Amino acid sequence: MINKNNKDRHMKLLEGKTAIITGGSRGIGKAIVEVFAKHGANVAFTYSSSAESAKTIEDEVSKEGVKVKCYKSDASNFDDAQNLAADIHKEFGSIDILINNAGITKDNLLMRMGEEDFDRVIEVNLKSVFNMTKAVQRVMLKQRKGSIINMSSVIGLKGNAGQSNYAASKAGVIGFTKSMAIELGSRNIRSNAIAPGFIITEMTEKLGEETIKKYYEAVPLKRGGTPEEVANTCVFLASDMSSYITGQVLNVDGGLLT
Repeated sequence: MINKNNKDRHMKLLEGKTAIITGGSRGIGKAIVEVFAKHGANVAFTYSSSAESAKTIEDEVSKEGVKVKCYKSDASNFDDAQNLAADIHKEFGSIDILINNAGITKDNLLMRMGEEDFDRVIEVNLKSVFNMTKAVQRVMLKQRKGSIINMSSVIGLKGNAGQSNYAASKAGVIGFTKSMAIELGSRNIRSNAIAPGFIITEMTEKLGEETIKKYYEAVPLKRGGTPEEVANTCVFLASDMSSYITGQVLNVDGGLLT
């Protein structure tokens, strides 16, 4: 007879690991926080807007029996990233996983796009990846282990009209990811990216039924993805199950780019 407690423990792929997740208070980021905790990870996540919502997530996820703490921090700010990594390392004792998930969109055709909208998307989506990776690398180098997972997008692979700033930022994330895989690989630090396709979140649900239907028609699986499906991919890349995978981009897109 299989002991249920032993079975549950075996299924926790991230037990004993500490993860930082930026932009963890909603959408895909929130799902990653929840799924990582279910797999036994201690989780530090950042938010930029509602402290009340972040605290609610912290309290709920803590019921999984792991340590969870939310931090108000702007990953696009170099000093904020440095201070955040130092605080988390002091509080949790290690940093095993970094999920660079924070991101924004400011869509417009190039002829209508202002310089500020281009710069801000690059700062939040791309420079934040540089800031946070630089902030945690010293800890990971000393530990001689770590997994860095950067959230890109299928738009970074194929481009999209009206999203030149977003596409540029997400393509940049891929180039940065591959460079870190080469730089940090000898210290057993892996660097991979995930490129989500059409994922059902609060933001995409506002597009309207007809627009969503058109997206579904373009996807071989004929549906949108869920934040949990992206989070499960993060679990795989963060766990020892992917110990020989680095420098890769995994598309979570239902076959959209096939």
